[in-house]
Formats: sequence, C-alpha cells, structure tokens
Amino acid sequence: MKQVPVSRYLTCAGREIHVTEWGAQNHKTVMAWHGLARTGRDMDELAAHLSARGYRVLCPDTLGRGLSQWSPLPVQEYCLAFYAQLASELFTQLEIERAHWVGTSMGGAIGTVCASGLLLPALQGRIQSLTLNDNAPELAQSAIDRIRAYAGTPPAFDTVLELEAFFRQVYKPYGWLSDAQWRRLTETSTRRLPDGRVTPHYDPAMVQQFISHPDDYRIWDHYDALRIPVLCLHGVESDLVLPATIAAMQCRGPGLRGLLQVSEIAGCGHAPALNVPAQLDRIATFIADAD
Repeated sequence: MKQVPVSRYLTCAGREIHVTEWGAQNHKTVMAWHGLARTGRDMDELAAHLSARGYRVLCPDTLGRGLSQWSPLPVQEYCLAFYAQLASELFTQLEIERAHWVGTSMGGAIGTVCASGLLLPALQGRIQSLTLNDNAPELAQSAIDRIRAYAGTPPAFDTVLELEAFFRQVYKPYGWLSDAQWRRLTETSTRRLPDGRVTPHYDPAMVQQFISHPDDYRIWDHYDALRIPVLCLHGVESDLVLPATIAAMQCRGPGLRGLLQVSEIAGCGHAPALNVPAQLDRIATFIADAD
C-alpha cells in the first residue's frame, strides 16, 4: 500500500517546527534529519522505503529551513546544541520512546550529539542506532569554507527552472537523481522573494553557525561516547569527510567497540541522495539488524 505522508507543526523551545510524518500507524520509529541547507523532503525516498517496512518515519525541517520558523536569535540558535534541544522536544511531543536516527551531514551531527547523552542525558539510551550519511566527528575545513560561501549568499533567479539548473550543478555530488527527483528537490526547497524572484528555501543567517560557533562540528567527545551501532555512508568523492577521518573513526568510539560499519558509496561526493535501491536497502538492513 502506498504510504501518504502527513504534515505536522509543533512548537519546540518556543519555535514552530515542521515535520513530515510517514507511516504514523507503525510502532517502530526512525528520525530522518536532512543536511545543512536542505529540508526534510530530501528524505522522501528513504521514508517511503522504511514506512513500507513497518517504521514510522519523522522528517523534520530544521529551524530556519523549509517550512519551519526562522530563528529571531540566529547567533544563539543556529548551532548543534539548540538543534539537539529541538530534537529532544520532538521526542517528547511525538511520544517517541526509542528511535533509530538517520542523518545527512548536519543531520548526522545532530544525531551524534543527541545519542551521546553528554548534552542531553534525557535522550541517552533512546536512540537505538545512528546512520551518518557522509558525516563524521570532524569535517574538512576547506569544504566547510566552500559550503559557508555558497550557503551564506544564496542566489536568486527569475524562474524556477533556472533555480533547478543551479541545484543540479551545486548538488551534483549527490549522485544520480531522476528528472522527477530533481524537480521535487527544487519545488520543495524554493521560496519567492518580494521582488518575485526565487531562491533556496532557508534563512541565510543559518551560516552564523560557522561564524559564532566555529568548532561546532568538532564532536569527537560525543562520537567517543557512543555505545550504539553506527553506520557511516561515505561518499567516495566527498571533500567534507576525508579518508583519514574515516580511519580515525574506526580506531575510537564505536569503531573501537566493534559497533561501526562503513559503506563507501561510489559515484557520490557530499552527500549521497539516499534515493537509489542500494543505499535504501543498506540503511534498512542496518536498522533491522539493530532492532
């Protein structure tokens, strides 16, 4: 039976957060969290795949992205600590006892911080497994500088098709997407400016994370504290997660405890789109084994 997602809005830490929910009737839960300048709709294929296998899948739009509220306090709130607080409140309001976590890039970092229990003891033991989609406890500074440059000054175009052409270029490292998937990616992450032009659907001030919290993505202490199964999907051509970092992950934290699995994803950089059978089946198998 085809899964039909439901759109929900919740107030977390005083901010309105939008969540797309799949398979609401299912008892086992997966939290699927998108990347830095993206939205929860990037997880549509994964959510459909997992909800058809008996999982309730929740795909939030992070504060300042998609249909979630923009922060009135960007310096204080666009950071991993506040995103983790939002996640904790989502667990409470959506009555999630335990869940698996799948996170692309930033979404993986949020999951690492939540699962470690160092910042939010209330979540300790409630995250059953962690899938990091091209994310690691340390990111290449050159790639962070590249992302900061394009994300902080999003372009504007006269037409949606021009914006789609931009997305096809900047997100080429995602790997293969069908024409229909590129169109949906564009339409679910487009907003119109007062002058009528269109631009990516996020708050440019979210790059304050890199300015006011320059070490926010150095989270080895959180990674080292993990005692749950971890799957790292690594884009072979990624400039954000370097092979040396993957090697370090294998020698400490869950890697040292025999809890880390690494899957190299050919034909992708940062980050695999989680939209093709091989990627979807890999995650589904990992989660089922963790259950």
